[in-house]
Amino acid sequence: MAGQTANSLVGKQEAAVLRLEDVGVRRHTTDQLILDAVDWTVHPGEHWALLGANGAGKTTLLRLLGALMHPTTGTVEVLGSRLGRVDVRELRARIGHVNSAQRVPQDLTAHAVVLTGHSGTVQPLWRTYDDDVRQRARDLLTECGVKELADRPYGVCSGGQRARVLIARALMADPALLLLDEPFNALDLPSREDLVEAMHQLAEGRPQLATVTVTHHLEELFPAVSHALLLREGRILSRGPVDGVLTDSLLTACFGRDITVARRDGRWSAYSGRRS
Repeated sequence: MAGQTANSLVGKQEAAVLRLEDVGVRRHTTDQLILDAVDWTVHPGEHWALLGANGAGKTTLLRLLGALMHPTTGTVEVLGSRLGRVDVRELRARIGHVNSAQRVPQDLTAHAVVLTGHSGTVQPLWRTYDDDVRQRARDLLTECGVKELADRPYGVCSGGQRARVLIARALMADPALLLLDEPFNALDLPSREDLVEAMHQLAEGRPQLATVTVTHHLEELFPAVSHALLLREGRILSRGPVDGVLTDSLLTACFGRDITVARRDGRWSAYSGRRS
């Protein structure tokens, strides 16, 4: 029995999409400690929300997960590869990264934008896209609920439509890990709800996909979000299944003011104000 338990634990460790152990990051110019003693493991099929006040270290942590920087101390393993021992260019090609500030030529059609995810370029490399690749791009637009935008210039799409096009682009590499850096930024209510639904459908349709979403608002969490990590001043305040992390007391401690949390039909909300 003990041997079986040990073997099952080893199997789970090998399946980790992300593993950070005692990670610290210092800013070289000022020696400021940005992240300190971060331990975190993400497994396939888990959907994490990453929350914290401005300056808590969320952007730095996401850059580590995306293999865009190395830690000062500790170890970071992404998709089974340890940073510092792997060609990060090859590793980045296996990670889906969505940021509303991504540079995208405004005159490209949505279909062309998704195609650039296959080549990992800003501009399309048309000769590299065969019929199968072009059809895959259209299929991903359909999966993200925006197939009607295929021939529409990206620049005239709404904010919510752009976000879903960028998610389709990130999926061209068939990543095991999808990082979303404030994908709901500046979206109006209908666009936010469309994106929430698209993310939920994506999570249900890809059971092995792991996601990490940086957000400032619990209302932006899609129902499939299973885990949450709270950062405060560069350290992990709490991490684990959402029900145990997204609580009044922990969010109050994280953001430094009284916060009341509610959950209804799988959706979260939070407000700060007087308690009755």
